[in-house]
Amino acid sequence: MANNNKNTLVQNFDPNGMGIAGNLFGLPFTPETSELIILPVPWEVTVSYQAGTARGPKAILDASVQVDLFQEDILDAWKMGIALLPINENLEADNNKFRLLADNYIQWLEKGAGEIQGERFAAVPGIINKACEEMNEWVYQQAKTYLDKGKIFGLLGGDHSTPLGAIRALAAKHPSFGILQIDAHADLRVSYEGFDYSHASIAHNVLKIPEVKQLVQVGVRDLCEEEWTYIHSDERIRLFSDSQLKADLYEGKSWASICQDIVANLPEKVYLSIDIDGLNPALCPHTGTPVPGGLDYQQLIFLVKTLVKTGRQLIGFDLVEVAPGTEKDEWDANVGARLLYRMANLAAVSQGKLHWS
Repeated sequence: MANNNKNTLVQNFDPNGMGIAGNLFGLPFTPETSELIILPVPWEVTVSYQAGTARGPKAILDASVQVDLFQEDILDAWKMGIALLPINENLEADNNKFRLLADNYIQWLEKGAGEIQGERFAAVPGIINKACEEMNEWVYQQAKTYLDKGKIFGLLGGDHSTPLGAIRALAAKHPSFGILQIDAHADLRVSYEGFDYSHASIAHNVLKIPEVKQLVQVGVRDLCEEEWTYIHSDERIRLFSDSQLKADLYEGKSWASICQDIVANLPEKVYLSIDIDGLNPALCPHTGTPVPGGLDYQQLIFLVKTLVKTGRQLIGFDLVEVAPGTEKDEWDANVGARLLYRMANLAAVSQGKLHWS
C-alpha cells in the first residue's frame, strides 16, 4: 500500500513547481512513503559558547522549501522520498529547562566556582548527565524503529552531542564501521565542564562503541593538548587537520588526491557526521563555536562524492550545530538545507536507492 501511495505522490507532484510548505524540501512524502527519514533533535543543553543550535531543525525545515530538487549528477534525486519527523515538543521543553540549569552552572564555573553557591551547583552535572542520557536513549529508540523498517536514517541537530544514540542504533545493525567527522573541533574531551555527554565529547563517546573501528577527522583546527595526545595515542583515529589540508593545497597537491587519501583510511561502511563549523564560518556565521579556516561547501561535497564513488556505503549521517541568525538572516539555514539534501542523496546512492546520472 505504501508503494502505491508513493507512486501516486510522485505522479502528482511537479518538481519544477512550488514545494509544499511545512514539508522538508517541499516534498509530498510522509515517513511511511519515504526511503530516507531525518530525525530532528532540538537539543543544546551543554553548549559552552553561543546558543541557537536547538532552533536549527526548524530553521532548516523553513529554508528547505527553497532548495531546487534537480541534481545534475544524480538521477531523479527527489523521487526516493525524504521526510522529516515532527519536532518533539517534549524534547524541546526539556532542552529549554536543562539548558537554563546548565548555563547557570557554566557561568558559575567561569566566575571561579565560589564556595557560596557550591552546594547549590554540586548536583548539576549529575542532573544534566541523566537528562542527556535520556535524550540519547530516545534518539536510539527513534533510530532503531526506522532502521528496523529498512529506512536510511539521518539526524538533524541540535548540538553535536545529539547523534550518539543514532550511532548506537547503527552499531546494533552493523558489526563494524568507521566514522568520517567533519568538524572544526576534535570533540575528544573525556568530559567537559563536568558534562559526560557534552558536545565537546561526542568523538570520545562514540569511540566507546566497540563496533566503531575507525574515526577520521577532517578540518579540525581548534583542539586542546589533551585531545592532541589522545589522537596520537589511539590508532583508530586519523586526523586531517585544516592546517595540514591547506599546506598540501598550497604546495600543489590536488583536492582530488587529498580526498583519496582521506577516504583510504575508512572501511567499507561509514557513518558521516557533519558539524557545520567544519565549513568556513562565512557559510555558518551563527554556529555555536565558529573558527577561522575550514572547508568550502564544494570541497565537502567533492569529498563525500569521492567516498561514495569508491563503493563505500554511508550507513547513516548527521548534520549538527546549524544555528539560525535573525529572522531576516537565513543564511545558515539555507546552507544547512542544501547540505542536508546533498547528503541525503549521496547516502541513498551509496545504498543503491538512487543512481548517478
